[in-house]
Amino acid sequence: MLNPRIPAMRNQALIGVTLFVLGLWLAWEVGGKIVANDVGTLTFAALGFAGCAVAIAILRNWRSGFYLFLVWLMFEDLARKYTGNSLAMFFGKDVLLALVYIALFREIRQGREKTFRPPFLLFLSFFFWLGVLQVFNQNSPHILYGLLGFKLYFYYVPLLFVGYALIRSDEDLRRFLVANVGLAIVIAALGIMQAILGNTFLNPTKLAPELQDLGDLSKTSPLTGKAFSLPDSVFVSSGRFALYLIVVFILAMGAAAYLLFYTRRSRAIAFVGVGLVGTATLLSGSRSAVIGVVASALVLPAAFLWGAPWRQGQAHRMFKAIRRSAIVAGIALVALIALYPEEAGSRLAFYKETLSPKSASYQGEARAWDYPVQNFLDVFTRPNWVFGNGIGTASLGGQYVSKLLGTRLYSIGVEEGYGQMIIEMGILAPFLWILWTGSLLYYSWTVVRRLRGTRYFPIGVAILWYAFFLLYPLTYIVLSAYENYTNNAYLWLMIGVLFRLPSLLVPTTVPMIDVERAPGMQEIATEFSGS
Repeated sequence: MLNPRIPAMRNQALIGVTLFVLGLWLAWEVGGKIVANDVGTLTFAALGFAGCAVAIAILRNWRSGFYLFLVWLMFEDLARKYTGNSLAMFFGKDVLLALVYIALFREIRQGREKTFRPPFLLFLSFFFWLGVLQVFNQNSPHILYGLLGFKLYFYYVPLLFVGYALIRSDEDLRRFLVANVGLAIVIAALGIMQAILGNTFLNPTKLAPELQDLGDLSKTSPLTGKAFSLPDSVFVSSGRFALYLIVVFILAMGAAAYLLFYTRRSRAIAFVGVGLVGTATLLSGSRSAVIGVVASALVLPAAFLWGAPWRQGQAHRMFKAIRRSAIVAGIALVALIALYPEEAGSRLAFYKETLSPKSASYQGEARAWDYPVQNFLDVFTRPNWVFGNGIGTASLGGQYVSKLLGTRLYSIGVEEGYGQMIIEMGILAPFLWILWTGSLLYYSWTVVRRLRGTRYFPIGVAILWYAFFLLYPLTYIVLSAYENYTNNAYLWLMIGVLFRLPSLLVPTTVPMIDVERAPGMQEIATEFSGS
């Protein structure tokens, strides 16, 4: 009788020989690329292997895989800069995100993860179906523009279900906040170094033509003539870096206040994040980032105090969070000015000369009102403003569509956000936008009110403030703030987190207990936490 193990042994031997041959071939190919000094191909190959590893991790455990996707999302632009802005790299994050969606949907179908029905879904669906119709707008030069625009507007919306399912307990929330603030510390620190060392740092010697004007910019203060470069850190553009700083500063402030109520662990990371992101904002050279961060630094502390647990006698912790954040940010800024006075001075001069109403070069009113309003009015001199030219025709990434089609860039857009909506989707678009964004903010506010007096309130109000700031002031200035994938992804992810927070509330008899400092309360908090 034949041994039943013989076929298995033969298969193992065959697999071993195949892997050995494949390894030799890869070693030969890699050696040839090294000898030829083909760094671009080697980088692309390494990223391909990394992408496959992340994809496998996502499918095996979507929670762990999600954090790998988040790292990829933040650093994909850096890889694009060093691989000649490959289209495969541009869509890499979207493939990985699709795997996250698939893995989560599978878990929900099997009853292992929770989901919810967003109360603003009906109003969002009106805008969604308008976008679907506009994909097939006859005025659009090609359907690829429609597919691009649809992706920019709606592809990241399911992240709200990811955020909701991701947070099951305080520990999940702490891990989420620490991961994001940790990434912000790294990215902000690299941006600070680049602002000091110049744009040759973190940028290849030769950028791809479509990235050259985005990744190597500089400004000059109008009165004193002080020149400075605009850092882009790990991103392909200084504008994307500036918008990223706004969202992570808001998140870091909320995290610092929440962690003071919940645990001693990771507090230092949140406060360091506030200081470094504030410093990077000063060096960014972006007035939008500076205004956004300063406005957040004024609004959020006032909101934190309003929602502090005064009745439980725990409000002093909120004062402590605000004081520590201000001290760390102040120390970081003073250190920057003392160590690098020229780099800091040139940016400060630019902000003062363009934002101070007393300055002869004051541009605040022009940039905040005159220019956007004129852009909006210009829309009605363009063709097809009633029914639009098709979603995506004036959106970010149009250069990639024209590159695929081998045609000239289709340029009909304006900077003002509501005007761009009209150009793409017609006169109905801004009204539906206001309808769904207003409903999102309203229902988010109802959640935040439920969180008042609990340790989750700082996180909730920070998410609400970010959603408002992105969907209204920033969108009014330029729609690319919403279309930008980092800001869009964070919006929907954090909205999901916000709607999950009420299920984590412990009974009101122990509303503000520090579970790590109070003996015996860890088990009680765990028992009453939402799963």
